[in-house]
Amino acid sequence: MSGFADFPGSEVRARLDHPVIDCDAHVVEARFAIEDFLKDLAGPSVVERYLKCQNYRQYNQPSRGFWWGVPSGPHTSDRAMSMLPKLFRARMDDIGFDFAHLYSTAGIPGLYYQDDEVRQAFCRATNMLYADMFREVSDRVRPVALIPTFTPEEAIAELEFAVKELGHKAIMIGTEHIRPVPGAHGDAPYLTKSIAIDPPHDYDPFWAKCVELKVTPVCHTAAIFNAYRNSPSNYVFNHLGGFATGADYFCRAVFMGGVTRRFPTLSFGFLEGGAAWALTLLNNIVEHFEKRNVEHMETNLDPAKLDIELLSRLFGEYGNEYLTAERIKTATFENWETNLIRPVPFDEFAPCGMTEVNDLKALFIDRFYFGCEADDRMTSVAFNRRLNPVGGKLKPVFGSDIGHWDVMDATTILSEAWSLVDGGLMDEDNFREFVYENPAMMHLSMNPDYFVGTVLEDDAAKLLGRKPQAVGPA
Repeated sequence: MSGFADFPGSEVRARLDHPVIDCDAHVVEARFAIEDFLKDLAGPSVVERYLKCQNYRQYNQPSRGFWWGVPSGPHTSDRAMSMLPKLFRARMDDIGFDFAHLYSTAGIPGLYYQDDEVRQAFCRATNMLYADMFREVSDRVRPVALIPTFTPEEAIAELEFAVKELGHKAIMIGTEHIRPVPGAHGDAPYLTKSIAIDPPHDYDPFWAKCVELKVTPVCHTAAIFNAYRNSPSNYVFNHLGGFATGADYFCRAVFMGGVTRRFPTLSFGFLEGGAAWALTLLNNIVEHFEKRNVEHMETNLDPAKLDIELLSRLFGEYGNEYLTAERIKTATFENWETNLIRPVPFDEFAPCGMTEVNDLKALFIDRFYFGCEADDRMTSVAFNRRLNPVGGKLKPVFGSDIGHWDVMDATTILSEAWSLVDGGLMDEDNFREFVYENPAMMHLSMNPDYFVGTVLEDDAAKLLGRKPQAVGPA
């Protein structure tokens, strides 16, 4: 968000009869602190390899990455609050926030370090650091644990340690398995595989563990290093739409891969990309389903049902010296049409369990939450029932992005979000859902005790009383 509103967020908060939850602020980690915890956990040799992981060209792509990315100069205090949890908490009333989640900065690339030992040790050391750093502010500020996912075994191991041993309640997961192409040499781009569709391993035990431990898998995935975002000279070019593309990729995989069908109580969060892409995806799913469901395809697209007599007659009437009826009658399908073989599986919607459009409510709308920043005017489309093929609303969740370059003045974030109400893009009920109900339910839907022991304990109990149908595992 840009931070150009002209009045403080505390004034907005004073008007509201509900709390405000920040779903996506950021820790700007002091690297020396990570190094200290990493050294104690895994030794100095792993620290040395960790430092090397930060300096190599990411995945052999010539992309200009993140630079001059955190506040400085007159906004040094905003950088400091993202580094110092006690300062963050001390400033929350001025900002207008009741509760905040802080996601990693170092962990966005760190979840994908190629050195297996370094990746796993980095995530564990960072989770230990967070548990210690945020211990005294847990009533209003919550860090988010890092869960690496190159294998389900490493994911489950860190999830159990983070939740059971360290007490973390919120997690950020890696969404992709990124490795060099087998047999490739030199600068060949790395191969990316989703962990949710056609995965390199069976991740169902990990999804089951998320349900068991009552955590919502949240992604903060950018697509900066894919083929369409690899300018070596322009970070803005690479960054534009990067988080929306990364979230879209994971969301499509979760839905089409059938994760929400197999785990109907599991919620997912997709941060920083907004919600407009999700509405586009939802409509695209409907458009594809209408034409590529089994009944429609077998009736209208089966090459074996082609009327050769009609086709040859039309060629004879409207063809030319080489598009002739005789050529059609004597040609085999292989001469002029491809992809004739009926593939297995044939029903590409079978894994997700979609048999009619209304299934999207349970399989998509009810399970997914979409992180939107304060200045994103397209957040409003999430509430537009006329654009939604199921006639409902998506679930946007408010995220400040405090700690990163697009927040110049943290005190104006909430007022900038409120400008969507002043501008007629959403009403006050939408705003309540955006900054409170949806952010709360993203976690309460998995864990009804998520806010116990915090300033939101009573508010959460009241909210659950109004939304019992949205709650997942008890």
